[in-house]
Amino acid sequence: MRIEIERDLCCGAGTCVLLAPDVFDQNDEDGTVILLDATPGAEQRAAVQEAAEQCPTAVITIT
Repeated sequence: MRIEIERDLCCGAGTCVLLAPDVFDQNDEDGTVILLDATPGAEQRAAVQEAAEQCPTAVITIT
């Protein structure tokens, strides 16, 4: 699994951080997403998938 984000489109809702805190964080200045781990292990798959599905601006892509 590989994760990519379109940070410029992020609205800073923080749902991804709540669902997968080992993979995502938020920038302290503007609240936009920070990708902590672009290639998380299989144990993170369900959380990352849910984060991508719940993202209000659909900035998370999983390949």
